Amino acid sequence: MMRSRFDEQLTQLNNSLIEMGALIEQTIAKAVKALEEQDVESAQKIIEDDDIIDDKEKEIEGLCLKLLMNQQPVARDLRQVSTALKMITDMERIGDQAADISELCIHLARQKYIINLKHIPQMADATIKMVTDSIDAFVKKDLALAQAVIVSDNVVDDLFDIVKKEMIQLIHEDVQNGEQTVDLLQIAKYFERIGDHAVNIAEWVIFSITGRHKDTQVL
Repeated sequence: MMRSRFDEQLTQLNNSLIEMGALIEQTIAKAVKALEEQDVESAQKIIEDDDIIDDKEKEIEGLCLKLLMNQQPVARDLRQVSTALKMITDMERIGDQAADISELCIHLARQKYIINLKHIPQMADATIKMVTDSIDAFVKKDLALAQAVIVSDNVVDDLFDIVKKEMIQLIHEDVQNGEQTVDLLQIAKYFERIGDHAVNIAEWVIFSITGRHKDTQVL
């Protein structure tokens, strides 16, 4: 009976993580769309809706603490619950980064872009996939998928390097480009950080499966 109740709560935890993951995936997609379309209204809505992600984090945190106190899990079950607690911290920060991107979207909305933004949306697409795959890896207990997320961060890093070189070139060509290039580079940096958070999630997923975190045996 106790095990059955615990399994039900674990399923609820997984479902809540999937819901929070869907929220942040949508938020990243909306943020890059607002950037491309210079849509102030959408950007403002993303900033306002960050509270929804924060509330979801608190809800999952409460569920995890309930599981820890009432069920007193051990071994793999304990790793699963403690991993969820770690994951939601990074997921909430991803929501914050999307809100930060949206603030810069508002600032840039009345400016004509001095460059084709294609590499920044590519970064967004790559980070959305990383986030989706890292959460799927947790729910499915898929070690290979979690490891693939970590490897795929190289794609995001390479795109960031391309954007950085483009911005430096634009400043060299005309110092008047300086302000916008700094803003666009900061947006690219936020996407790079989202990729880093997805890597953090994947590393904790590996821990939940193996008991090892960054090659250190923990539990």
